[in-house]
Amino acid sequence: MARTQGKPPPGARLATLKRRPEFLRVRTGARWATPAFVLEARRRSEPLTPQARFGFTVSKQVGRAVERNRVKRRLKAAVRDVLLEHARGDFDYVVIARRAALDAAFACLVADLVNALERVHAVRERTPRRQTANKP
Repeated sequence: MARTQGKPPPGARLATLKRRPEFLRVRTGARWATPAFVLEARRRSEPLTPQARFGFTVSKQVGRAVERNRVKRRLKAAVRDVLLEHARGDFDYVVIARRAALDAAFACLVADLVNALERVHAVRERTPRRQTANKP
């Protein structure tokens, strides 16, 4: 099956995160915010699949069900457009939608996603905060 312009073939499935522990693990990684979404990324210690995995979070603050579903579809389409050129196979990513993703131009979503992917790959992973003992 021939691909055109580096895009995945039509109907190709995006590898997604499904379980809560996977989403929580990515939270401790690098993070980059844009007006339309927040991208979190973390390198996998043992790659289960050779391709990058994505998780999508759209809260009720974004809007009603129809709007949330539209935002999720737009973000998934943007991810499919940049997946091959910019996402790394040994990373897991979580895209947290914001209300602005509903009205943003699709080209802006794609450009912001490319920028965010470059930024999270350049940032060292965050270390969990240490608990400090209360001094008497």
